[in-house]
Amino acid sequence: MILWAVRWYCRYGVSYRDLEEMMTERGVPVDHTTIYRWVQKYAPELDKQTRWCQQV
Repeated sequence: MILWAVRWYCRYGVSYRDLEEMMTERGVPVDHTTIYRWVQKYAPELDKQTRWCQQV
């Protein structure tokens, strides 16, 4: 679920509060600040992996 939230934020520009609401609807209660922390931690690595896949 963490990668799902990070991907939606990076790919579609969904706001942290909208992501919070979407995840709550899916049964994962999480605060928007937690999603912010996930993006800060996992987005750079996700970006590296997707750039690598695009080059191949």
